[in-house]
Amino acid sequence: MVKIFPLIFVLLWSSAFITTKPIIDNSDPFTALAFRFFFVGLGFLSFSIYLKQSILINKRYLIESILSGVLFHGLYLGGVFYSISIGMPTSLAALIVTLQPILTNILSGPFLNEKITLKQWIGGFLGFVGALLVLGIDIGSGIPLLGLVATLIALLSITFSTIWQKKLSTNLPLSVNNFYQAIGGCLFHILIIFFFIDPYIDFNKTFLLAMSHQIFLVSFGAFTILMFLIKKNSASKTVSVFFLIPATSALMAWFFLNENLTNLDIIGFIITSIGVYIATRN
Repeated sequence: MVKIFPLIFVLLWSSAFITTKPIIDNSDPFTALAFRFFFVGLGFLSFSIYLKQSILINKRYLIESILSGVLFHGLYLGGVFYSISIGMPTSLAALIVTLQPILTNILSGPFLNEKITLKQWIGGFLGFVGALLVLGIDIGSGIPLLGLVATLIALLSITFSTIWQKKLSTNLPLSVNNFYQAIGGCLFHILIIFFFIDPYIDFNKTFLLAMSHQIFLVSFGAFTILMFLIKKNSASKTVSVFFLIPATSALMAWFFLNENLTNLDIIGFIITSIGVYIATRN
């Protein structure tokens, strides 16, 4: 079962791109994310209580988990949601964030003492080339500066949060760690709402369906699997599967939304799959 966790993660994480746009169309990004992680926190709290895992932890672990949540759920997701909401092309945002495995490879050595092998670099290069083919390079000129900055912040946040989480992964049970991370993300977005924006959500059927998908399948499902994979594997190998996400999202958009799937997309998917296989095989 554990061997198929990366595949399940890719499918669930990729599906989030299908439901992000309906959420942003019916709410501001920060209120939507605060709403999401409030209920995610309640879910992991209930799960921790059910498993009889104590949520009373020492101050150091508490601060570390909350800061990890600020990076993962606050700055990363907030940056991506905000950039798309102000007109950043989704393909460009996805392409920038797809640089994460390469940046993680660069930083895993000095921060985690992980040795990045030549085949991991080759696999990473092929993975990025494949993702580039899927996402396309016709970016256009109408790129909002704030959107670009927000996406770069998101890239740095998910990279450092992955490395940070690898250092902390043995400290707490997954459900307790995820509970405090959700609190960190929720508090971050509440502060953004309080100081910078006028919150709004249109609780229509579209929003509720899209939000339910992101709470249950992405936050409870994909994110928990990601935390498990980071705990069990090296950070550099774990994040290599992120290269598959643009191609998988394109396949899902073709299947569920009737979006075009070009020959270049298929070629990119094949190259990315080869790259990920090379980077992650034993």
